[in-house]
Amino acid sequence: MSTSAPSANLMEAIVSLAKRRGFIFPSSEIYGGFNGFFDYGPLGAELKKNIRDCWWADMVRRRDDIVGLESSIIMHPKVWEASGHVAGFTDPLVDCKVSKQRYRADQLFFAAVVVDGKTAGYVSALESEDTVGELQAAAESLKRKKAIQGTLVPVLAKDMTEAQPDEIALIPSPATGEPGSLTPPRSFNMMFQTNVGAMTDASSVAYLRPETAQGMFVDFKNVVDTGRVKLPFGIAQIGKSFRNEITPRNFIFRSREFEQMEMEFFIHEDDDWAKWHRHWIDWCKGWLRSIGLPDSHLSEYDHPKAKLAFYSKGTTDIMFQYPFGVQELWGIAARGNYDLGQHAQASGKPQEIFDEATKKKFVPHVIEPAVGVDRILLAVLCAGYAEEDVKDEKGNVEKRTVLRLSPRIAPVKVAVLPLLKNKEALVGRSRALYQKLQRRHAVFYDDGGNIGRRYRRQDEIGTPWCVTIDFDTIEKPGDTFTLRERDSMAQRRITEAELFALLDEQVY
Repeated sequence: MSTSAPSANLMEAIVSLAKRRGFIFPSSEIYGGFNGFFDYGPLGAELKKNIRDCWWADMVRRRDDIVGLESSIIMHPKVWEASGHVAGFTDPLVDCKVSKQRYRADQLFFAAVVVDGKTAGYVSALESEDTVGELQAAAESLKRKKAIQGTLVPVLAKDMTEAQPDEIALIPSPATGEPGSLTPPRSFNMMFQTNVGAMTDASSVAYLRPETAQGMFVDFKNVVDTGRVKLPFGIAQIGKSFRNEITPRNFIFRSREFEQMEMEFFIHEDDDWAKWHRHWIDWCKGWLRSIGLPDSHLSEYDHPKAKLAFYSKGTTDIMFQYPFGVQELWGIAARGNYDLGQHAQASGKPQEIFDEATKKKFVPHVIEPAVGVDRILLAVLCAGYAEEDVKDEKGNVEKRTVLRLSPRIAPVKVAVLPLLKNKEALVGRSRALYQKLQRRHAVFYDDGGNIGRRYRRQDEIGTPWCVTIDFDTIEKPGDTFTLRERDSMAQRRITEAELFALLDEQVY
């Protein structure tokens, strides 16, 4: 029977598994770690590569209307001026003057404690799954602490961007619990700044890119001129991006160095943008399902028109139910022709396409699906993790930890297990099969410990299949071996040809 751990416990279990089994390590751990940065271990590197490879195969290689690109991480600083990142890529920042901790103002919530119509004080809480509940509990605690009689009004949660100047001095810091130490919100640019060349003055300032999208825009004309593309078409890219997040959190969900998979889909200015927007929302959800994310964990959030940028026609986020709440996984934005227009104006180089039908030039519009590899990796770990009570070969109940990863992205596709490691006939046949599989797939050879324990090790890292070379393999006709399936734990006899056919069907 599968069991679902409480959200906090589930997240702790996933972080523990990621470290214990070599998926994800804290960066620079021997020096105490470096907040907001992570290293991917042997299994994590394989899992991440498989996610990238699946996306690239489905997005680029299996479509006729998408081409790929790899642009540089550091670009001319004028790129970021034209895109608006230098002036506007900011988060609201609040400092605690006592603890020296920093908070994103839109993730720090407060509420007035109102009893019988009178304000008795303020409470604060960091954003969580139950922010309102935490504020209400804090309000009740404050009422008891001050021995105030009367009826407590349900709290009205606001974030610090909504705090009035006269309220800020009364709102307690989450770090100290005391009012008076929080600063008013101020803008904080999240781009990492660096210097290019021998000088370190204003003329050498450059930035690590905060997104991969601008690389597709500044190379738009190069692709049009060399790629034999016609509208509608897309340019896709996978690469590292860097954001100096104020409060990195939730493991790899929000970090300072991350990897993005983005695609810019260019359409005619008169084309039906809403149709293409819906097409890409559906495509992205279908792709997430193809790598194992269940529909029950996916939802959509349409950004309110009042909060859209002036040039945006619409933005929809595909949301995922993480243990710490429903959060954005994949954003699909209809951005009009703003980006190409900005770069045309700033560079003086037209970013137009000639329309043979109307004999006119125009700047294409764009639909942008953008997703983080790290967020997808965390999502598949969260969706796939389970703990089960199962019986061993002696009938004893034991706990099984299993990662139900899709065969498409599982870091190890097949584990090859000789029944006994001291029988040369078994070992030799196992090695021969292992070496054949190695030519096409990531596989694992394990001859240490009893067979049940070896199965458990593979379950925990998400290996879909184990094949056991036993005495029937070498003593009976047919050259079959035992195939054990991870999810059902069912076993059956299978030939080598049938195994390769299974892998061809499931791993694509």
